[in-house]
Amino acid sequence: MSASLAAAAAGFGTGLSLIVAIGAQNAFVLRQGIRRHAVLAVVAICALSDAVLIALGVGGVGAVVVTWPGALTAIGWIGGAFLLGYGALAVRRVVRPAGALSAEGEAEGSVRRAVLTCLALTWLNPHVYLDTVFLLGSVAADRGPLRWTFGLGAVFASLCWFTALGFGARLLGRFLARPAAWRVLDGLVAAMMITFGVTLIAGA
Repeated sequence: MSASLAAAAAGFGTGLSLIVAIGAQNAFVLRQGIRRHAVLAVVAICALSDAVLIALGVGGVGAVVVTWPGALTAIGWIGGAFLLGYGALAVRRVVRPAGALSAEGEAEGSVRRAVLTCLALTWLNPHVYLDTVFLLGSVAADRGPLRWTFGLGAVFASLCWFTALGFGARLLGRFLARPAAWRVLDGLVAAMMITFGVTLIAGA
């Protein structure tokens, strides 16, 4: 195996190990995939956002961000509040299933709302910066001249994961044909969003 291929494979493995972790963003992509609503837009936003953040990390921007500790604190507060709000909406869907989103994507919100929600879940989460800009950036730096090859592998891992999660989630559609199943899913989403929201605010 050549050095370049080894660096790309290492980047793919490292990136995948960080991205696959359960989080608010993955939960949102999964739900959109099950609903088959704005899936391409959501997957593209997640993958492109990761590509930008990984590029910033590989480029050494993490060292610059460290000089602004208040930035991540502010993002933590804003992101935590957003997640609590999103969790509250999920709780409302559990309590009032008539207002829930169907698997066919009939809607509480439009594609525009899905896009804005995805952007917020991605860019208002401090852990995204810690994983991509700082952690991946520092690991890539150890690769020296092959750091960009390492970063490319991580970007490809992100693209593969979000594509599989978003478009593969529709396979669960038949298991969620009943409203009761959607209430369970929304209950899990609500618990996850509220937990992450409280965690972000507590750690800000």
